[in-house]
Amino acid sequence: MEMQLLTKEEKQKLQEHLKTMIDTRPSIAARIAEAREKGDLKENADYHAAREELALLEARIKDLELRLRFASVVDPNDIPADMVFLGSTVKVRDLKTKDMELFRLVGEIGKGSFDTDSDVMEVSAKSPLGEALMRARVGQTVRVNVPRGEIRYEIIAVS
Repeated sequence: MEMQLLTKEEKQKLQEHLKTMIDTRPSIAARIAEAREKGDLKENADYHAAREELALLEARIKDLELRLRFASVVDPNDIPADMVFLGSTVKVRDLKTKDMELFRLVGEIGKGSFDTDSDVMEVSAKSPLGEALMRARVGQTVRVNVPRGEIRYEIIAVS
């Protein structure tokens, strides 16, 4: 597995999520035991559903433990102030339309926490846009290949 860059907050969220999943194990095990007491396991839908749920949970726990094992926390103090990195909010200008946009570069855990009332769009560091923005500096132009062609953005500000 490749190393995954995370902010301190993203790593903490992953650890909390892992703890929640681990804490769920006993309740699923209790459901399996309860369903087992009902008798014939071949026709026992509750038993099979609980076993499947436990198997899925165990797979997610192992995946999350592996991700955390290979995670590297990025300290924002080690990054130059004018460089885009995880956790950065970057203001860009589309060079074709002259529209200004705000993006926040997030790791995989950050995806999905997007606030729909915000003017900032969260972008995964592994997406084409995220890869183009990563390590870009104020004043630099980045190119992003999208299905409809190429978009060029000028980096205006980083915070």
